[in-house]
Amino acid sequence: MKKRMDPKTLHYLFDPLCGWCYGAGPAVSLLQAQPGVRFELLPTGLFSGDGARPMDDGFAAYAWSNDQRIERLTGQRFTARYRERILGDRQQLFDSGPATMALTAVSLTDPDHELEALKAIQHARYVDGNDVVSLTALADLLRTLGLNEAAAKLAHPDADLLDAQRTRVGRAQALMRELGARGVPTLVVESGTKRRLLDLSAGYANPQALLSQLEAG
Repeated sequence: MKKRMDPKTLHYLFDPLCGWCYGAGPAVSLLQAQPGVRFELLPTGLFSGDGARPMDDGFAAYAWSNDQRIERLTGQRFTARYRERILGDRQQLFDSGPATMALTAVSLTDPDHELEALKAIQHARYVDGNDVVSLTALADLLRTLGLNEAAAKLAHPDADLLDAQRTRVGRAQALMRELGARGVPTLVVESGTKRRLLDLSAGYANPQALLSQLEAG
């Protein structure tokens, strides 16, 4: 008989423009589907605000090299269209603030579909090579998912949405400081009063390897 897991909360700390977070997608989906697990997405704001930057030739080359490593390890696709249209764009900033706000809008209006929205944003960027750094494009994307209320909030951000975004990013950064986490993606398991990190390194190539860590006391 399979051992039943104690109820746990799994905090997923990520950035929507992080290639390694995209690479972790299969592992994250597997963990999110486990019974007895409450799953919470917490964006860290890594590539927004002061973390946003222009896309130049050096950074584009570094990103593409890293992306190829992620694809070899995880099987997640990074297409030539993404390389040409996203990494080759010298007009738009590399800025995850708008995508983070889109996900926050979903968390406020239809939280059960936030992971679906994150996957759609990642697919739009890394596979389709589409814009995910403008609120207009992101609102259109949310509408294609049937997330019309979130799209409306994103099209006209109000104080509630901005406050929710600051709160979520603040919680994510506090968890990282508390546990000494370095970078994203980071998975934090909370059970009772205890919190611990999962080691994602094995989960990139073999998502099943994370289940034993999740079940551990």
